[in-house]
Amino acid sequence: MKDMPDLLEGLKRSASILSAFIQTIPADALHRRRDAACWTPAEHASHLAQVQPMLLERLQRFRDEEHPVFVPYIPGEGDEEPDTPEVMSIDAALEQFSRYRTKQTELLASASATTWEKTGSHPEFALYSCYILARHILMHDHWHMYRMEELWLTRDDYLTQLT
Repeated sequence: MKDMPDLLEGLKRSASILSAFIQTIPADALHRRRDAACWTPAEHASHLAQVQPMLLERLQRFRDEEHPVFVPYIPGEGDEEPDTPEVMSIDAALEQFSRYRTKQTELLASASATTWEKTGSHPEFALYSCYILARHILMHDHWHMYRMEELWLTRDDYLTQLT
């Protein structure tokens, strides 16, 4: 866990990286669906904004509970979960992402070493802790940003097909 300061710094920087990146994507490309199985870049941006409250709640549970037990969040699964994220305006998505990311990083910056080390149970993962969640959030941000860039710039023959 020597990289906790680096993770925290990366999490703090994600909002500005996402904002600067989104501004480079032409408006028509934001909403272009490359394949029926692919989200649009705007849907990826909306998803990033929409999951931030859930991620904050998970961090709060690590802070407040001895051994929190989590339920998986899988987009498109369940009766009330749409197959694609509800598209927000880009400005609203960026604002929500930034607002919740600030709350998350403030919580993590003030968290004790005990909180960072605290484990929980999550059926998707063999091991789950506050530290792993913080790292997961950062990787999740950058995976979606990479996917948005791929959907925008990659030629059809090279587009990754997700299953």
